[in-house]
Amino acid sequence: MDLSSFHDRDAVQRAAKLLLRKAPRRQLTFLHVCGTHENTIARYGLRSLLPDSVRIVAGPGCPVCVTSTCEIDSMVEVAQDHARVFTYGDMFSVPGSGRSLRDARADGADVQVVYSLADAISIARKSPKPSAFFSIGFETTAPLAATTVLAGVPPDFYFQISHRLIPPAMRALLDAGEIRIDGLLCPGHVSTIIGAEPYEPFAREYGIPIAIAGFEPLDVMLALIDLIDQVDSGKPRVFNEYSRAVRWTGNRKAQRMIERVFETCDSEWRGLGTLPESGLRLRDEHRDLDVRNRFDLKPREPAPMPPGCRCADVLLGSADPSDCPLFGDRCTPPTPVGPCMVSSEGTCRIWYTYGGRGRG
Repeated sequence: MDLSSFHDRDAVQRAAKLLLRKAPRRQLTFLHVCGTHENTIARYGLRSLLPDSVRIVAGPGCPVCVTSTCEIDSMVEVAQDHARVFTYGDMFSVPGSGRSLRDARADGADVQVVYSLADAISIARKSPKPSAFFSIGFETTAPLAATTVLAGVPPDFYFQISHRLIPPAMRALLDAGEIRIDGLLCPGHVSTIIGAEPYEPFAREYGIPIAIAGFEPLDVMLALIDLIDQVDSGKPRVFNEYSRAVRWTGNRKAQRMIERVFETCDSEWRGLGTLPESGLRLRDEHRDLDVRNRFDLKPREPAPMPPGCRCADVLLGSADPSDCPLFGDRCTPPTPVGPCMVSSEGTCRIWYTYGGRGRG
């Protein structure tokens, strides 16, 4: 345990003692779908504080990791043959079916790493030329793209919309049954947008406890305590530990922005396959901003994970990074083989940085 830099470490330790007193008799597995949660859990060694009968596993909580090879390959083609490409730093090095945007830039393509969509817009206004923005993320970042579209973009500026939706992915994981899931730890950032209400069907239909948590170690520990209490009571519900930021109905203004610009669609999740109604695309009235239409990009087939790579199992929660034979050997942050080693929100990258700190 390393809580030396955390101001409320005494409260975390008290929560840990309470967890030990509440230790369930049977093995419980709680799944989260948030890279920031995994960062908190691994960085502060929270797994080492849990009873042996409680295990936390990471699911597909990294938008960079689940972006399909089809989308990456398309943006590599755009950069090589058609236009300047703007991308976030985490997306820059993720390999598609073979090449990454980093590789394309090394070969002379105009690929620029930006901190925000606003930065890309600013550069495009100052330096006009055909440009495409690789717009990725979950519900948290979709409102930014939507407001930018509604505000108007520079001439010859287009989008690769690669936004994913968390509740359909959670449903797919529960339906897949790859691992037994006794409770869901839901992401705080996404929940500030969509609210707590969308998780209620999981408690009702699947009979599974739900807890929304913030990102401090104490947030996670309090959410885990409530999940255990829900299991013990046999009365699953939605517990909003992150009530200081998350409302039951979410951010209605952001939701309306998303609905005005985007519509839901089936979407390919790397390592998980095509999940129904799990992605966003531009509505017809904004389809002229779609990079695929502008440059007549042909549909592509998704590529499998590289040989030996177990990122798909890591994303499903059925394997830890340390179960992969490539982890820490052939696959490291400077030489990533799979997508989960690239992003700072990728489970493999986090475990490489913090050691995973043991399994719960």
